[in-house]
Amino acid sequence: MTQPERRYVITFGCPDRTGIVARISQFLADAGGWIVEAAYHTDQDTGWFFTRQEVLADSLPFGIDALRTQFAEVAAELGGDWTVTDTGERRRAVLLVSREGHCLYDLLGRVASGELDVDIRAVIGNHLDLASITQAHGIPFHHVPFPKDDKEAAFEKVRSLVAEHEPHAIVLARFMQILPSSLCQEWAGRALNIHHSFLPSFIGAKPYHQAHVRGVKLVGATCHYVTADLDAGPIVEQDVIRVGHADGVPDMVRKGRDIEKVVLARGLRWHLENRVLVHGNKTVVF
Repeated sequence: MTQPERRYVITFGCPDRTGIVARISQFLADAGGWIVEAAYHTDQDTGWFFTRQEVLADSLPFGIDALRTQFAEVAAELGGDWTVTDTGERRRAVLLVSREGHCLYDLLGRVASGELDVDIRAVIGNHLDLASITQAHGIPFHHVPFPKDDKEAAFEKVRSLVAEHEPHAIVLARFMQILPSSLCQEWAGRALNIHHSFLPSFIGAKPYHQAHVRGVKLVGATCHYVTADLDAGPIVEQDVIRVGHADGVPDMVRKGRDIEKVVLARGLRWHLENRVLVHGNKTVVF
């Protein structure tokens, strides 16, 4: 398989004004940087400018550390937030699961087939149901029980296990535990969650049963960043699939799982490729 060209990815956001694109382009041109992908957007509501640019790594006369140092000066001049990442550094992820395995199975399959380029360092589960499939893929599985009277200790164990791998992404692949605010803060911008999109209409247990009673015509899923506000973090990706009058609850659940898998995989891919820029509670996905 041909290896993709190594690239440096620059993301940047700042208050919008004239000359931003010219300043960044001139900086890269002066360094000899070959831009192979560039995207721009201004949010009219907030007046915030966003850009993402990919530069061929071997077109620059210096490495990523020097690029970061020099681009920091440009960013300070423009007054914005920025990241510079290297596609030559393979991304790392840790997955959190409970009993439902459809999202885990899907991600493991995409990684095994080479469709999703990420190093899944570990899977952590509060039940043992998904241990065997994880280990079959050569990935360590850590069982962390969550007793009702001592969830704080369980979350501390999860935090410690995740920290060992310094992951670029922590994926709640149908992990049925609510993260404490301290972990939401520690994992801010790295933790991704997936759930059905019936909220807030159908909350609590058996949302598909509730939706079936109401005769809904669309089943959807939402992938978002985790924040202390439950299921209210910045949205990365959403999609829907139609259901009909002949679909029973099992059909709706099956279709819901299908769309959850696709939406989570898209959201994770875009996050790992640094295509998601967050400003407040909104995202721009390039």
